[in-house]
Amino acid sequence: MRKIFVNGKFHTMDQMHPLAEAVVVENGRFIDLGDSTSMKAHWNHGQTEVVDLQGAFVTPGLTDSHLHIAGIAENIRNLNVTDCTSADEMLAKIKAHAEQLEKGEWIVGRGWDENEFNHGTIPTIEELDRVAPGNPLFISRICGHASLVNSKALDVCNIHPNITVPEGGTIVLDEATGKPSGLFLEAASGLIQKHIPDPSYKAYEDSVREAIKFTMSKGLTSVHTNDPRFLGGLEQTYAIYDTLLNKEKLGLRCNLLIDHEFMDDLYEQGMYTGYGNETLSIGAVKIFADGAIGRRTALLSEPYSDALGQYGDAMYSQDALTKIVKQARGLGMPIAVHVIGDQALENMLDVLDQFPTVAYRDRLIHVQVLREDLIKRLAAPSRIADIQPRFLAGDFPWVQDRLGDERSKLSYAWKTLMNAGVICAGGSDCPVEPVDPLLGLHAAVTRKRPDENHNGYFEKEKLTMEEALGLFTKMGAYPTNEETIKGTITRGKLADLTVFDRDLYNLSDPDELLETNIQKTIIGGNTTFEQ
Repeated sequence: MRKIFVNGKFHTMDQMHPLAEAVVVENGRFIDLGDSTSMKAHWNHGQTEVVDLQGAFVTPGLTDSHLHIAGIAENIRNLNVTDCTSADEMLAKIKAHAEQLEKGEWIVGRGWDENEFNHGTIPTIEELDRVAPGNPLFISRICGHASLVNSKALDVCNIHPNITVPEGGTIVLDEATGKPSGLFLEAASGLIQKHIPDPSYKAYEDSVREAIKFTMSKGLTSVHTNDPRFLGGLEQTYAIYDTLLNKEKLGLRCNLLIDHEFMDDLYEQGMYTGYGNETLSIGAVKIFADGAIGRRTALLSEPYSDALGQYGDAMYSQDALTKIVKQARGLGMPIAVHVIGDQALENMLDVLDQFPTVAYRDRLIHVQVLREDLIKRLAAPSRIADIQPRFLAGDFPWVQDRLGDERSKLSYAWKTLMNAGVICAGGSDCPVEPVDPLLGLHAAVTRKRPDENHNGYFEKEKLTMEEALGLFTKMGAYPTNEETIKGTITRGKLADLTVFDRDLYNLSDPDELLETNIQKTIIGGNTTFEQ
């Protein structure tokens, strides 16, 4: 059936036809656009449905260029402590959760952030033992680069003084006793995670279904999601998404980033970048080059300003990174690499420069700490800076203590990147930050937290509303080479739309973004969410 969406304020992000009042959709694609009267006069015949948007503000469907649907699903299944503002509050939440479990059942959760705690201290292993004495416990930090465990977990997982810690990981020891403090950093968490029983296939599927629905309720029509390590591997991850998207037809378009550990599986399954269809496809090979600034594991070229002598952690040696990229290139695939520190970015660019490009762009994810020489190297048509504006609201002002004032000036520097000709796409890295793209837009245009009243951190890096919306619409198609089929409201492109309850280009104050609601999410001409 043909559909005509009329009486809308369509901001197309297409310079050839920037504004429209109505669009016509057939077979999931835009076939025409213009004013409401002429579109109805020309197209309202036969089996046609007319949808009146009553003056609503409409953009191309929003895209999140980097998140973890599996992480959202995990928060649905497990203990979510993201709203805790103190160690005591977190401990109380763990205690209440433990009381609902059988003795010996695992407590698995995510979301603590000591930078949001009143006193900045995390629970000790003794405190964790006290609130959950009979249950092994594993709770990841909000960034996913650190975790807390209790003594029961250490026992169950046979963590002993001579255990081999994976490259790039650290078991933090108590200075007084020399025993594990309960804090595991980076790859060391895998020593615990491998002992946690996997959920059932149905539990995975049910929680991913709810995560997809939740994501669409935030106005998102496409996402680039990295999940195989948290959904039981490549084959099971693809099967879950295939069921939910291609069979149940939930609607959300998903591009799957595949962790490099599964490259052999990709080859055996006959999968490659671009494998799939317009709803579900395989994307780039995912690598972690370093950690995060919060626990000082992001790799810097100069020491942390608040911890002299600490530079952060490289997840792999240069030789190991080179081997990973060589294997990916052998499959004809691009890489998507987590790089937060400037030294991690330099290391990764040094490796990429050794190999020819492939048909798809390589993605440098986060690129939070920059240098002028590195920005020039990022400005290449084969490279994407995959940025997360909302990180600013989560990281400032404490991140300035980590980096110092001078280095902070060229950190989270989105305007500088764009002015230098770097191709940028916008995401959330949810569940590290909320999936809501309106919060990302707010951070991009204000450079402050929602509860703050000032002109913004390093305000010269503020984006205009059009630039910010561009990150989450037309630029979201570039990492997957889909700029010719989506990202703008253009004849022939996929009919994906996000409908808002207010005009984002005519706000009296950018803080109105925090009160804005999504009215409809439309994917392929079908409404997948309606307020």
